[in-house]
This record gives sequence, structure tokens and C-alpha cells, in this order.
Amino acid sequence: MAPAGGGGRRGGGPARGRLLLAALVLPVLLWTQGARGQGDPQRGAILGMRLASCNKACGMNPDGIIFVSEGSTVNLRLYGHRLGSIASNLISFTEVDNSEALHNSTHCSELTKDLVVQQLVNVSRGNTSGMLVVLTKFLRRSENMKLYALCTRAGVDGPWQRWTDKDSLLVMVEEEGRFLPLWLHILLILVLLVLSGIFSGLNLGLMALDPMELRIVQNCGTEKERRYARKIEPIRRKGNYLLCSLLLGNVLVNTSLTILLDNLIGSGLMAVASSTIGIVIFGEIVPQALCSRHGLAVGANTIVLTKFFMLLTFPLSYPVSRLLDFVLGQEIRTVYNREKLMEMLKVTEPYNDLVKEELNMIQGALELRTKTVEDIMTQLHDCFMIRHDAVLDFNTMSEIMESGYTRIPVFEDEQSNIVDILYVKDLAFVDPDDCTPLKTITRFYNHPVHFVFHDTKLDAMLEEFKKGKSHLAIVQKVNNEGEGDPFYEVLGLVTLEDVIEEIIKSEILDESDMYTDNRSRKRVSEKNKRDFSAFKDADNELKVKISPQLLLAAHRFLATEVPQFSPSLISEKILLRLLKYPDVIQEVKFDDHNKHYARHYLYTRNKPADYFVLILQGKVEVEAGKENMKFETGAFSYYGTMALSSSPPVPSTQVGCPPGKRNSLLSWLSDRSPSHPSPLSRSASLSYPDRVDLSSAAPLAGSSNQLGSSVLGQYVSDFSVRALTDLQYIKITRQQYQNGLLASRMENCPQFPLDGCTICTENLAEKPELPVVDETTTLLNERNASLRRASPESAI
Repeated sequence: MAPAGGGGRRGGGPARGRLLLAALVLPVLLWTQGARGQGDPQRGAILGMRLASCNKACGMNPDGIIFVSEGSTVNLRLYGHRLGSIASNLISFTEVDNSEALHNSTHCSELTKDLVVQQLVNVSRGNTSGMLVVLTKFLRRSENMKLYALCTRAGVDGPWQRWTDKDSLLVMVEEEGRFLPLWLHILLILVLLVLSGIFSGLNLGLMALDPMELRIVQNCGTEKERRYARKIEPIRRKGNYLLCSLLLGNVLVNTSLTILLDNLIGSGLMAVASSTIGIVIFGEIVPQALCSRHGLAVGANTIVLTKFFMLLTFPLSYPVSRLLDFVLGQEIRTVYNREKLMEMLKVTEPYNDLVKEELNMIQGALELRTKTVEDIMTQLHDCFMIRHDAVLDFNTMSEIMESGYTRIPVFEDEQSNIVDILYVKDLAFVDPDDCTPLKTITRFYNHPVHFVFHDTKLDAMLEEFKKGKSHLAIVQKVNNEGEGDPFYEVLGLVTLEDVIEEIIKSEILDESDMYTDNRSRKRVSEKNKRDFSAFKDADNELKVKISPQLLLAAHRFLATEVPQFSPSLISEKILLRLLKYPDVIQEVKFDDHNKHYARHYLYTRNKPADYFVLILQGKVEVEAGKENMKFETGAFSYYGTMALSSSPPVPSTQVGCPPGKRNSLLSWLSDRSPSHPSPLSRSASLSYPDRVDLSSAAPLAGSSNQLGSSVLGQYVSDFSVRALTDLQYIKITRQQYQNGLLASRMENCPQFPLDGCTICTENLAEKPELPVVDETTTLLNERNASLRRASPESAI
């Protein structure tokens, strides 16, 4: 019979040969029916037997006899004809002493109970083969093997016939004994399973701990984490040596576990399945899931075991690790660049203790080197700027204050031509009433203008701002588009606040900001705009703007050249206030199409006039005398001085208190100002204001026409003054002049209490008396003098 070759034991080669031989001989035996024991051709007959499979050690010995282990299940393949008609109770085995005694007799004297025939199954369709299931029992303690022969019978009542060839023999051998007791065997398997889990977990936990991360934990972790990191770091630095030791120990343990399970179970297939399931669940999944979360604690608590196995596997693992170091180089540690670090912070946001604002600041600081000033600048058309020729009057300074900016660019001609920077603190000593030119301030402080290119990185821009040179920079780029030479094009402004806002990823708003973002131009909701009109004295605002230099020149000219405005009559302080009074400085726009327009005339002959005029800019034509002589004059020529002396009576040396208490000088002056001037002679001197009797005012000088020009106390000019160009001139009325005289006298009083009245005593006799001058004569004399100066020049 051909063997099944089960279990991979010795004799597998002869078994395959016998199987081939049986396949060749079987048809011949069926045809010849030469086998013994065959009678009736209608009955089934067994022609041969071979080993199919078993659940323990089995196979063919060198003699070609089947051997099986005790306590196992054996499947025997039977060959014959009409096997479907053979029942399992027609097949049995008998014990024989040896194979030579097999040929002495064919009678089965006694059937054995050590082999129990179960059933005949899997009979082929042609009834020529079937599978016989046989159970083997355990041998006695004194026996190590037994030999059995196949017995069959033709019927239930027929005699048992023993087979005499080798193919019918079966040897049952004693099962190989265990080298360890069962309890120790199981304990060793459990220990190996635990070690497998430890090695697998440490392999993941320790190797996942980067040396750089361990160093960070030592510096900023908790006390327990620092202690763990200090234990692990020395062996973790030897990365390849640790890796080889753990992997070698893991493989050794897993292999030993499989062998022990095979020895315990007795089936190679079951041992492999059991070891695979045990290693996967308890040696891989559970420990790696645990160490992936608590690798630091597990690695520190098993550090002794790790060092022991590193020492144990040193002869093999250390040389391999040195080879890996040589081939692969130094271990690459985990290093995060800017992008990875930002992404790590975003991904770990739900698990770290950083609030959103802190995370934004970190992200903004990391992105500082990746952004340029062009990304955060304020566009040029959105910038608040001032022209270089602006005058720092109240309106301009109010506009500056309302803007809320502390540094303001100053441009010339066009906004892209920025020439200076104005700091708001530079205006601390500037009086809006002085109308100081902006150039004066910018040239005095001379703040540097800082230009940067549009591709400047924000970190470089921050370093520049930190140097303290300026906290505002002009962003420009080189424009080489189109034809012509390249030029610098101004794009906008960038400030230190813009850089800080980009770092903290949030807008910084103060009480003066009008927009939440300069780029989106989103306005601040419910922002109360400051109104600086409360600081503006509307009554003292100059309607015609002149430069402070021209105002100062007019002031000095009046005080030194015009006797009526000498400091002995009007103090310089009062005179300056008088010049800044509304409507004092006026202008005339000359109309070329209507040169004799009524508004061109400052004075008209034989018409009353109660004001004094000083030409500041422009030219006028004067027509005077009976001959109607005409001549032109220009700046700093003045007219109407006699109109100022025709004034109402003023208080005597003993000034009485007005009704009630006066709270201020201005209120007192307003009460003392008459609504209708008293008739005074034109020749009356201003040094004697207490002369109120018209009959006692005798003319001191002048002609009859001059005396006649003062009708009922009003001054009537005997000349005409007409504008020839655009004019700027000073016009002071008699009432304004009289108020100035009175204010100067009150200023000279030693005391002026606000809650009472003052008796001011002055020695008016010491005041110089103004001479009475014929104004027409003066004008003609001035004309003649100018003509005489012009004659030598023309002669030359």
C-alpha cells in the first residue's frame, strides 16, 4: 500500500513510491481478482491500505510500515471494489508479535481494542476507494510500541481473516514525552507572551521618543516627566543599538513561543494559529496601543529590562548597529521648519493649552519672514497727507488733530512726491493764530524720511523700526515699465503699528482710529468724531489769510511809521490783537472788465469815511487836489489817518464805574462804546480825549476845506483811492481804533479787579499831542518826492 506521508516524518519517500505503485497495480488486481479472500463477485473486497492523515505524529518507517502515535485520530485510505457495501464492523485490527509471524497464520485469533474503527467515509463514485477513520488509544506504561495487522470478514457472522502483506501492518508508538512539566510549560509560554508584548511596545514607545523631544521634556516637562526623560535619554541616543536589541529579543521570543505551543498542542497547524493569534493580540496590538500613549512612563519603568537585553544581545546587536551607523549615518532627528511648526500648532490646538490669541501671535511671528511690507502697507490714495506749502492755521491744525495720526507725510506738487514728515508733537509750540507756514516747522525739526522697497520682509522692517530712526516708512518700488528710464514709484506707507498688528493677528484700535483695517477700509462703528470748533474763536478768525511775516511787517510799520499807532497811544499787544480782529484784513479781487467798479474804490472823494487803510499787497491809483492829479502807489501806503481822530468823547481822568459790576475788560469796553459817535473836530488831538465840548475845539492848523471836510464829526475824504490790481489791505474803523486806545489805557492801570470798578488816574498831559495834518497835502508831497527820485534815475 502507498503511504500518505502524514506529518513529514521519516519514510516519506518510500510512501510516495508505494502510492504510485498501488495506483498502477490496482487496476490489474481488480481485473484478475487474484487477491486472497475474494469469493462472490457480488461482495465488496479490500485490496490495499495506506496512511492518509493524522492529528499527531505519524508516517512510514524505513521498512515501509505505517506508524501512528498513541491517543490520535488516524485516517486510512482503503482500495478495493464494491467498498460501498462494506460496513465498518467488517474491518478490525489484531495485535501481532512481529512481521515474520504474520505469514504463519491468516486467522485473527483475537481482535485488539487499542485501535477503534469508527467508520468508512468518503467512498469514491466507483466504490474503489474510501476513508477509514481509526482512533488509537494510549499504550501501557511498560510499552513503547505495538504492531497491528488488518483483519476483515465477508459477513457479520463470517470468520475474521488476517492480511499477511506489509501494507496491512500498522505500528502504534509511544508519544514523545515533554521536556518540561505541563504547569511550567504553560508558565513559560505566558512569560514569553509577556516579553513579546514588552519588546513590541518598547520598540514603538522608545523609538518614537526623539532625543530632541527628550531634551525638551527634561527642560520644560513636569517633575515626573523630567525624571523619566533623564532615564531614557542615555540609551535612546544609541538608536540603532537599541533598535537591534529590541528586534532581536522580539524575534527570539516569538519563535520560542511558537515552538513551545507546538510541543504543547502536538499539531503544527494549531501551534502556528495559536501563536499568531496570541502574538498579534497580546504581543502587538495591546502593548503598542499602550506604549503609543504612555511610552515615556513604560520605557522608564522597564529601563532595567531593556538594558539587560541590550547586554544579553550585545554580541550580535552591537556589531549590526555599528554597521547601520556606518552605512546609514547619524540618526536624523525630528526638526520642524516654520511651515511644519505652524501646522503642528493648528492640528494640536484642541489638545494644547494655548488660547486663540496666543496661537495667533505665534503664527504671526512665524509668518513674519514670509510676508513683505507690500502685504500690510496702507495704499497711497488712502493716506492722510499735507501739502508742503500749507499754513498751520486753526483749520489745518484741526484737520490734523481730527485725523488721529501722529506722523503725517508732507508732499510737494503730487502725493507720490513725499518730502518731509510732520510729527504732531512738533505742533506743541505752534499757535494757530500765528498762521505759521508748514515749511518753517518741517525745516526746523528736519525729520528724516525713511524709504523702503516693496519686497522688504517684515522681520527686516521690524529691525529697522527698532533702531528708533522712524516708526513710519515710505514704500516704493522701481518702475521700469514702458519707455524711458526707470524711476522710483511710491506705493504707500507702513508703520510699526502695521507690523505689530501682523504679529498679533489683530487690529489695534485707539480712540482716534476711523478704520478698523487700513486695507479693507472698514469703518469703526459708532465712532464719535472730535469737534475742535469749541477751541476756535470764530470772532477772531481772519477771513483773508496772510503770512505771519507780512502780518508782523504791518504791525511794525504801523507802530513805527504811523503816529496814530505809536506805542505811546496803543500798546503793541493791543495793536496785534486789533490786526487779528475779523474784517480788519480785507482783500479786493480786481475785475479787468469793469475797472471802475464801485468795489475797486477804497475812498471816494467827498464821501464820508470812518476808517483807516494800509495797503499790504497790490497797487492803487490816488486822485487828489483840485487839479485831479493822479498817481500810483503800492504796498505800505496808508490813507485816512484823519478819520481815526473824529471820535466820540472818552472818559475823563476820573473814570466812573459803569452801572453794575464789570466782569471783564471787554464787557467794560462794550458798554463804553457809543452807538453813535459824538461830533468832534477833525483837528482835535488824540492826546486830549477829555475835550468833549465842540465849541471849545479850536482848529490848530489846516485849510478851510479841511475843516469843512468834517461834517457833524464825520471824516469826508477829498481824494479817491482806486484799486489797479488785486489788493490785500488793512482796514481799521474809528470805533475799533477808539476801543484800542481805551484798552491800552486800561492795560496801563495798576489794578483792574474783576468784581468791582477801577478809578484810573493818569497824567494825560504827558501824552504827546498829534499834529493836525492836511492829508491831501501830504499825499501831493509824497508824489512830488517820488517824481524827483525818478528824474535823476531817468537821466542816468
